[in-house]
Formats: sequence, C-alpha cells, structure tokens
Amino acid sequence: MSSEPPGRRPRGLRGLRKPAKKRPAGPPPAEVREDSDTAEPPAETTSSVINAVLYRDGRRVSTHDTLAEAFRQQRATSGTLAWIGLHRPSRDELLTLASEFDLHPLAVEDALEAHQRPKLERYGGTLFVVLRAARYLDDPEEVDFGELHVFVGRDFVITVRHGGAPDLTAVRRRMENTPELLKRGPEAVLYAILDAVVDGYEPVVAGVQNDIDEIETEVFGGDPRVSRRIYELSREVVEFQRATRPLNGMLESLTAGFEKYAIDEELRRYLRDVADHVLHTTDRVDGFRQALQDILTVNATLVNQQQNAEMRALAEAGFEQNEEIKKISSWAAILFAPTLVGTIYGMNFDSMPELHWVLGYPFAIVLMAIVCTSLYLIFKRRDWL
Repeated sequence: MSSEPPGRRPRGLRGLRKPAKKRPAGPPPAEVREDSDTAEPPAETTSSVINAVLYRDGRRVSTHDTLAEAFRQQRATSGTLAWIGLHRPSRDELLTLASEFDLHPLAVEDALEAHQRPKLERYGGTLFVVLRAARYLDDPEEVDFGELHVFVGRDFVITVRHGGAPDLTAVRRRMENTPELLKRGPEAVLYAILDAVVDGYEPVVAGVQNDIDEIETEVFGGDPRVSRRIYELSREVVEFQRATRPLNGMLESLTAGFEKYAIDEELRRYLRDVADHVLHTTDRVDGFRQALQDILTVNATLVNQQQNAEMRALAEAGFEQNEEIKKISSWAAILFAPTLVGTIYGMNFDSMPELHWVLGYPFAIVLMAIVCTSLYLIFKRRDWL
C-alpha cells in the first residue's frame, strides 16, 4: 500500500506488481470453491472450516472439506503451503490444528477466547498475530469490529475469524490471481491479510470524518441531541484507537526481524508500505479524538451561553414582575388608607367622639388626603411608583 492512487504500483517495486484488490472480470477459476472465508458455516454442520486449501509455487493444488483431508494431502505432497480459514472454531478443532502444526497452547487459548487486543507474538517457528478489523455501518452510523487471529508457520497459514470482518475471500482471490506473490510463502499471505485489514480502515476513517462534519453543523445549529451523538462517536473513536494504535509497534517488531528470519526483500517493501498506511491511519484517528474533545468543549460553551441567556431572560422577567407587584401594592396601600378612615367613621354608634362635630366631615376628607399623599410620596421616593 502506498499513498499513490489505487491501481498504481508502489514506488520501489521492480519485478513484482501489487495484486489487484477487485475481483477480475469473468468467471472465477474452476478450482475456486463457492464457499468463502466470510461465510458462516452451514447450519447443518458443526464444522467451522471455511476453506482448507493447499498451494504449491503460488498455485492452488487441492481444496478440502475437512482438516483431516488437508493434513493427509499436505503430508503426502512436499513443498506445499496450507492456508486454512476457520470461523469461530471449537476447542477440539483448534487442538487438532495445534497438534498437527505444533501451535503454542497460549496462542490457542487466545484464539479460542477472542476479545484480545492487537498483538504479535512469536512462539518458536510460529508467528501469532491478533488483528482488529473494522467496517463502517452507514445506517446506524457506527463501527463494527471483528477479530482475526493468524498463525503463520514455515508451511502453513491458519486464520481464525471472530466477527464479520475482514473479507478474507477477497484476500485469497488477490493472492491466487498473483501467484508470483503467493509463492513467496506464508509471510506473503500475512502481508495480504495485514494489507486488507489496514485498507478496511479507510472507509471507517471517511465515515467518522463525515460524522464529525455533521456534528459540527449540528453544534452550531443548536441541536439539543448533539451531545449524545458526540459521546457515542467518541466511544467509537476510542475503540478504533485501540484497534489501530498497537499496529505501529507490531509492524516495527515485524520489520526488526526481517534480517533474522530472512524475509524476502520485496515483501519488506510491501510491509513497510503497510506500516506507512497504519501510521497515517493512527494519526487521523488521534486527530478525530482531539477534534471531538474540542467539539464537546465548544458545545458545552454554547450550551452554557444558552442557559445563561435563558436565566438572564428569566431574571429580567422576574424583575419586571417585581416592579409591577410594587406598583400594585403601592396603589393598594394608598387606596386602603381612605377606606380605613371611612370605615371608622361609618360605624353606627351614638356615643362616638366627634360624631356631631361640625368640622368632622372636612377633617375626615383632609385626613384621607394627607395619608394618601404621604404614602404616594414615600412610594415614589423608593421608586415603587
């Protein structure tokens, strides 16, 4: 893989072209089986064997329905490469493979349990690689992760897949259509699998970038549901980081063993190309996480501003209401004063003081006026009126 457009040969490759990633036009070769490395095992059988194929010099020699047939044929045919694809195998099937190909028990346990982080381990002459493949689902706008365990030995490659990704059928077809690469051995198959997994990250990166662009529009559009979407996408990006970040160290370890394990020079170029793409992907994913954190901060700021504006509006409405209440209370007090005086003078008692006083009525009127005027001036001074 390189940064050049698809279909072009990577720079530095002389006699070996990079295999095409699209299925060639026309019918498939007659020897290719109809089942695929991405298909679920048939419901009527408990076998998890998706494909068990032997190759010699980059060409398919035979295809087998059972592991026993593949083992028997490989023992009877020298110089062959066994490429066995499994989907969620049983313990017995993996133990059978472990016995035949001398797989380490720890690697076998990891392949059975799944839920492993990406890693690369070497057990004697066998390389054990755990990869997290990813694919972007448009409708739910989420990333679906699959897990792939790869055993690479001197004359075999075993893939144990948990989940729907990656599409190993496409990998197998690429390699079979490029026998000059396949004949370079198990490391070439490992390269093709790594290449497919890393290439599968590109649509995910594009999908996440599109979601981030939409979220930015929603944030400044004031969509109240955007906070939940930011949180959910942040979780997807964190999971994506966990799938991609370990690949840098894994490929560095693989590159460091080129000389020790006499890796073909052309394969070295291919693997370095994969490493470049992994570095680019991890940088993008790290940028996504930082962008989402910034968007979340901006969204929180905008939400706080909106809340402050609403609280200010409520405070202003409360202040205006208080002013109205003051006015109403002031006028009520002013009107209450003459009512009180009138009520007292309206009491029906013969022996009331000043009842027969000639100036009683003018006095009452003047008293009401004085009280009302005094109250008005007091309220006016206090800005209640």
